[in-house]
Amino acid sequence: MDIERLKTLIKERSLKVAEKPIFKLSSGKLSPYYLDLKQITFLPEGMYLVGKLMYEMIKPFSPSAVGGLTLGADPISYSIAFVSLLDNNPLKPFVVRKEKKKHGTGKRIEGVLEKGERVAVVEDVVTTGSSSLKAVRACRDEGLEVIGVFAVVDREEGGKENIEKEGLKLYSLLTLKELL
Repeated sequence: MDIERLKTLIKERSLKVAEKPIFKLSSGKLSPYYLDLKQITFLPEGMYLVGKLMYEMIKPFSPSAVGGLTLGADPISYSIAFVSLLDNNPLKPFVVRKEKKKHGTGKRIEGVLEKGERVAVVEDVVTTGSSSLKAVRACRDEGLEVIGVFAVVDREEGGKENIEKEGLKLYSLLTLKELL
């Protein structure tokens, strides 16, 4: 089963566990657990599994595009786009920059999108949801309709609740508890 293989890969390559909180998270908080999903999403098998499983989770919502805050979301959105094409249901990938370009057209979002499109925001790991919400706000500022946030792993540390405060739902393939 694909989800079991993904869990195995994450446990073998991405999940770091310490006896005490030594890993600094993007929120600034220290944790005894660290998930580096780029060790999976930059691996051909991992990229395929994440793309396939995330596509299956997102497909019922009928978005036209998938993307999120660079860098964690980039390989995920690209793999979903590729898998969606194989299913004759192409979803366009997009990238949300951490800040607007200071040259050229000054874009914050790169992709082939038009105002009003329904988009799914994707994320590798959600802790507090702050990265996801930056992407959500950027999409909304560009006139895109965000249908939800879709993550590979939810650490279950307040992200779901913070995302819900913005009127959205968080969907995830796995939780940190399921990996421990």
